[in-house]
Amino acid sequence: MNRRRQKKLTRRLVGAMVFGDLAEVEALLRVGAHPDLADADGTTPLYAGSVHGAADKVRCLLAAGASPDRESGDGSEGTPLCGAACWGHAETVRELLAFGADPNLREDHGSGWSPLEWALRGPHPRAAELLRAAGASGGPR
Repeated sequence: MNRRRQKKLTRRLVGAMVFGDLAEVEALLRVGAHPDLADADGTTPLYAGSVHGAADKVRCLLAAGASPDRESGDGSEGTPLCGAACWGHAETVRELLAFGADPNLREDHGSGWSPLEWALRGPHPRAAELLRAAGASGGPR
């Protein structure tokens, strides 16, 4: 697939994670959208879906090979698990953890907040509970 087509598919996949439905995400993956590529702004599809609590679409991307720990936004966004925890999307947190997301991985290449810190500052006790059950440690600095 040529680079231009892949860029278009990636842009559409990021958009579908926010505004589309599961069928649209599945169709884009079938025609060759890569589940782990970032759009021109550096946003990954998995981060976009995680921040918006789209647990079904997040599960679909993870099953298609998206990395649960890939940071999005070149330092301006963060990890999918931090994004889901920040907004209290417990079902999305559960999906990310089920696919191996590191509950202790800090964003900003290790120098930022952890998913648990985001959940506690929300406050989002259900997300924090899921993270602790998965081995997250610590709390707000």
